[in-house]
Amino acid sequence: MRRPFAAAIAVLVLLSAAFAAQAQVSDARLRDAAKDPANWLTYSGSYASQRYTSLNQITPSNVQGLTLKWMYQAAQPGGWETSPLVVDGIMYLTQRPNDVVALDARTGRVFWIYRHALSPTQVVCCGANNRGLAMLGDTLFMGTLDANLVAIDAKSGRPLWTVKVADNAAGYSITLAPLVVKDKVIVGVGGGEYGIRGFIAAYDAKTGKEAWRFNTIPGPGDPGHATWEPCPAGQKTYCDPEGWKHGAGSVWVTGSYDPALNLTYWGVGNAGPDWNPDQRPGDNLYTDSVVALDADTGALNWHFQFTPHDSYDFDAVQIPVLADITWKGAPLKAMLWANRNGYFYVLDRASGRFLLGEPFVKVNWSSGLDAKGRPIQTPQPAGQPTFPGNQGGTNWYSPSYSPRTGLFYLSAWENYATVFGGVPVEYKSGLAYGGGAPHDYQPVLNAPGLPGRGRRPPINSWTETAGNGAVLAIDPTTGRQKWRFPMTDVSDAGILTTATNLLFTGGREGYVQALDAQTGKPLWKTNLGGPIGNGPISYQIDGKQYVAVVSGLSLCVFSLRD
Repeated sequence: MRRPFAAAIAVLVLLSAAFAAQAQVSDARLRDAAKDPANWLTYSGSYASQRYTSLNQITPSNVQGLTLKWMYQAAQPGGWETSPLVVDGIMYLTQRPNDVVALDARTGRVFWIYRHALSPTQVVCCGANNRGLAMLGDTLFMGTLDANLVAIDAKSGRPLWTVKVADNAAGYSITLAPLVVKDKVIVGVGGGEYGIRGFIAAYDAKTGKEAWRFNTIPGPGDPGHATWEPCPAGQKTYCDPEGWKHGAGSVWVTGSYDPALNLTYWGVGNAGPDWNPDQRPGDNLYTDSVVALDADTGALNWHFQFTPHDSYDFDAVQIPVLADITWKGAPLKAMLWANRNGYFYVLDRASGRFLLGEPFVKVNWSSGLDAKGRPIQTPQPAGQPTFPGNQGGTNWYSPSYSPRTGLFYLSAWENYATVFGGVPVEYKSGLAYGGGAPHDYQPVLNAPGLPGRGRRPPINSWTETAGNGAVLAIDPTTGRQKWRFPMTDVSDAGILTTATNLLFTGGREGYVQALDAQTGKPLWKTNLGGPIGNGPISYQIDGKQYVAVVSGLSLCVFSLRD
């Protein structure tokens, strides 16, 4: 009888020692996260969302020596899109459907698991995904599929408070990792496919009380509401006179923050219904836009719309990457953005001014951008393919920017198209509100194509006629491609770059790989057996650098051989 008791005491001693060594995650630590590469303190590694680490132990000359150190297996099947946090040797991550796990980042030993009990009325599009956590002090924050925000004690896994953000029965959800700014926790809501009215909201980190809210679909009297135009007189097809009330504009990927400007930047999703724009006349702000908000009040400072009057489901929820670059001989506080619509953009993040826009994949829905960055739309004839297709030239998976190379990196879907067509749909709370049934284009009759949402079956019947994946390196000063690393299958993997000019990524084939960030030359790869579905991260403990990546249902952690 003594042995189980002694084992329990030993576990408690180890647990206490591990968390005792952990310092609180202060506002100052978050602001200076880029200077603290041993830890990974936010979803994208820092407020600038560059997904870049200054750790330099793993280099092009020794990367072949990477070996698997430990794995953690998730219990529930399905796509796993989490991006872990690492704080002073403790790793925190989410797993399906809404669990939080605390692990020893050296060994993978589980310290505790928190399980959120989901509402039976939840309505969620596109999988039971959760992309991660935020942390402030000793508290973790998680959004849930049933549209709650939960605060959790990081040392014990005990819930501290839960606040209802929106009505989950109406289709609202939270799948993104929250962003902590000062004393506030900022989240956005998903549910665009159910005709929600999207918003971004900030909550007091100590109490959960709402501090501010910005509606991504402006109401009467708000700036931008006029872009939800009245139905034209005599329109023969169905038009919704109150389309703004369920105009979508979901926010389902984490934003960025510039402490010097005190602006937080968030990408906004598609308009609703997704594929039938005739029933919602106008540009439909702030859908398919980036919004720059005052972090203290939520007031709109500026916006830029990538795809006005969207009929392609081109959510603009991609990561706003902040970089200080030289633009035409002068310093620029830039925002770099590879958009789902197939264009790469450079904006002035202080003002929102459009500076550059160039396609990075084949584009035929637009013939180009005007001087202000507005697309010159060229809708394709009925039954003909639109490039890029419904999933876009890229999507939610994280890009990277390396200050060393000055290049922007992304995972792209190339030569991929969809045949679109809208049908009228009337809004009903909690029901699908797509307004169409687009299908992926098959250039070769009866050739295997993209099944479902682009997920291939266990048996690989993929052919490149349906499209292919690639890692692209883009020079932000020109918008031109510097190099390209081709892949057979398309990819959902994010990208990590390092101070030693390495680039880590993966693909649906199951490989995690390291490329030369300057040239794209492959330097190392290993097959983990499952598709890579998140952005790799890196951290350091006791002088040893680690790289962590999710493959299928496994979190895999690598370091150099001892």
